[in-house]
Amino acid sequence: MNTTEIFLIAMAIIFTAPYLIWRVGRTDYYAPLVVVQIIAGILLGPGILGSVFPDYYRFIFNPAVVQSLNGIAWWAVMLFVCIAGVELDLRKAWAHRRETSITAGLALITPMSCGCLAAFALLLYDGWIGPNAFAWQFVLGVGMACAVTALPILILLMEKLDILRQPLGQRILRYASFDDIAIWGVLALILMDWQRVGRQAGFLLAFALLAFAFHKLMAWLAERDRWYVALIWLTVCAFGADWAGLHFMVGAFLAGAVMEGEWFDQERMDLLRHHVLLVIMPVFFLSTGLRTNWTVGGGAVFAAAAVLLAASVGGKLIGIHIAGRILKWQPGEASIIGWLLQTKALIMIIFVNILLDKKIISNEAFTALLLMAVASTMLTVPMVAPKLARIRELVSRAN
Repeated sequence: MNTTEIFLIAMAIIFTAPYLIWRVGRTDYYAPLVVVQIIAGILLGPGILGSVFPDYYRFIFNPAVVQSLNGIAWWAVMLFVCIAGVELDLRKAWAHRRETSITAGLALITPMSCGCLAAFALLLYDGWIGPNAFAWQFVLGVGMACAVTALPILILLMEKLDILRQPLGQRILRYASFDDIAIWGVLALILMDWQRVGRQAGFLLAFALLAFAFHKLMAWLAERDRWYVALIWLTVCAFGADWAGLHFMVGAFLAGAVMEGEWFDQERMDLLRHHVLLVIMPVFFLSTGLRTNWTVGGGAVFAAAAVLLAASVGGKLIGIHIAGRILKWQPGEASIIGWLLQTKALIMIIFVNILLDKKIISNEAFTALLLMAVASTMLTVPMVAPKLARIRELVSRAN
């Protein structure tokens, strides 16, 4: 077979395997399709499929096919991260800045501290830190990975739970949006290349000037032109960030973060996010799975994932309960908010992909963090749904 035919076989596997697991297994309550696609990517990677059927794995996922898949994956994740940046609503966060800063701050600092402690423990053993990393970069990177909240997946799960447009859902979005900025800021700090600091400073200065001109241009354009110009802006920012050594996904997020949501029709933006998830993001999940590694031993990877899961979930819940005490929330609110804000999946996986690209973490640490992200996301709906039902029942009885 030629490369095109093998590529199409790979694409068929990418779309068929997770869909069948999701539909036949009826996993939607525990794992939406997007989570199943991430799990399928791990199953199709070298640690599972490559171990059980090494000849078939090498035949299908040969270097030429993987290179083609990576190109699609890069564009998919650039679009997705840009959309996440557009959906940040900093005005609402600022309008409720005391509540938002207290809650978002504790929701970030506590799990990050717990994650940093877990990272220190991993440093005691070989095989976890990347070859290009200083210890502080590894510790801070793993700690932040434990603190990340996946805003797009959070929106999807709150839609499922029917609270997205309710006051509680809007509060949770504010907290998650505030933390998103901190996540990308910490990532920029980790990726700071002191040998190229002049180039990075030049990029940030040029970005600020171009963003001002971009705002003027977008305000003048009709909406149909804004969509196309936004894609040009995305590619320019991603290129500039990568050229400066910050990684193209940092540029993609910055490109979206300076765009105003009101420039675009909200329904079309929702459809774009849906179509990106449907059409091209599964390729990113597969390419992510191809990077997993179990050479330190499957038991060690699962043990590390369990420690990171405890640090992530436990730290998030502790931080949110402290915020609830300070802000005098109603009983049960802190638990619901804490479980929803520990949703990981997409943004966290994008985050650790960048750390792996820059060789700050090893493939084994990447695999453990990936397993942690999947497990924490799958826990969310089963933990939150019963708590929401109890609160709604109490409210209905009070009325």
